[in-house]
Amino acid sequence: MNPQIRRLFLVFSFLFVALIATATYWLWRAPDLEARQGNPTLIVRELEIRRGLILAADGRTRLAANRRRELEDGRVWYLRRYPPGPLTAHAVGYSTIGRSRTGLELSMNDYLTASNANLSTVIDTTLDKLRGIPRVGNNVVTTLDLAAQRAAARGLAGKCGAAVALEPETGRVLALVSAPSFDPNLVERDYASIEAITAPCRPAAPLLDRATAGRFVPGSTFKIVTAAAAIDTGTFTPESRFDDPGYCTLFGQRVFNYSDQGTPSGFGNVSLADAVENSINSVFCNIGKELGAGVILDYAKRFGFYERPPIELPSEEVLISGLYRNGRLYDPENDSQVDPGRLAFGQERLVVTPLQMALVAAGVANAGVVMEPKLVERIVSPDGDVIQRYEPEEWSTAVSPATAADLTAMMVRAVESGTGVAAQIPGISVAGKTGTAETGVSGRNNTWFIAFAPANNPEVAVAVALSDQAGTGGATAAPIARAIIDAALGRNA
Repeated sequence: MNPQIRRLFLVFSFLFVALIATATYWLWRAPDLEARQGNPTLIVRELEIRRGLILAADGRTRLAANRRRELEDGRVWYLRRYPPGPLTAHAVGYSTIGRSRTGLELSMNDYLTASNANLSTVIDTTLDKLRGIPRVGNNVVTTLDLAAQRAAARGLAGKCGAAVALEPETGRVLALVSAPSFDPNLVERDYASIEAITAPCRPAAPLLDRATAGRFVPGSTFKIVTAAAAIDTGTFTPESRFDDPGYCTLFGQRVFNYSDQGTPSGFGNVSLADAVENSINSVFCNIGKELGAGVILDYAKRFGFYERPPIELPSEEVLISGLYRNGRLYDPENDSQVDPGRLAFGQERLVVTPLQMALVAAGVANAGVVMEPKLVERIVSPDGDVIQRYEPEEWSTAVSPATAADLTAMMVRAVESGTGVAAQIPGISVAGKTGTAETGVSGRNNTWFIAFAPANNPEVAVAVALSDQAGTGGATAAPIARAIIDAALGRNA
């Protein structure tokens, strides 16, 4: 071959390869470029996309769908509608023209608009453009069990609080409910009605997802973390004995059991198992002083405290649980900066979310292993092909299986004959723990119940938190948890 022709051939070959490489690069970069906030046409262009559906765990029930609007100029917009209304508002979120997005509508937006960089999606959307067919998004199948979701919503109706139910072995989120809720269908056309929502708490804040971002003092539910540290370190056993005069002395001040209300009646000589069953503050106060705040916080971190739970929601909608000081997460450098006695029974400056406490219950239920919480099951193309499946993943190992078994036995006693008897379910062994946390305002407590069932083969773990309550966790939160467990086990739809 003539040398000049050969050189010319090589030049054209290089230019052809460069053209293909450049085109491929910008094709893959297109989703990122479209997502830039500086792109003024993004909102209008996305309205022309038929967003994918958001579905319940059954793969059929629509939690978010579309309504078609034809414009005068012949264009078609696809606007969102939410068939369940308030039932799944916080988990699903909303996608609007004027008020942006929240929840899964935000975190899964790339998939829902077919803007993700998955190869099959890129090919499909490119072919649709060439054929002049409107882009169709991928469907998001969630893990939400609508029976459990409804049970939680019924229990929380008229209250301020939240409930989370998980599958301990996989981390699948079966229910995620915040109250008061709102109708996402009204965000675009009647936002004033959402602002007018009232509730027993102030502010009502219906848009706040209290399940993942609510700030609650955990109270005695945190005793499970303290008990985990006490047993797993080998410092105490469930049979360890304590004398309970009805109070514990901290810095010269007596701290009483909640039920004693300042009267030092006491339970006398008790075991650690008795202390969990009857939620005895003084025992845990003394355990805290023995272990030190550092050990307790170390075990809290093993359950996920001081990290943002890796759930498929926008990071700004998921609060990190831990000690807070002046509104900011606070990780003390040494024990002298924290009151270990109050920390041990869930007071001090401890702030948690219901999601985090559900992870504590699920970790105990799963032999000490905490799984990552999963709100999304799979992503499905418009043609029905699964383009991504979210598999169970271990998040951390909190305690040994032996410690988890000890904690389970003590939590079963709390439901069988202790403070959690309102959570009893005929024919089902329930392991649970109550909590009643003082907030510093008279008559306004955070009340709790965390649990899992069946205790010997757990299928569901749950956390219920209520604010502005005058009663105890056993009276206010435990019955709600019982109903959620019933529904999740298919006993009460």
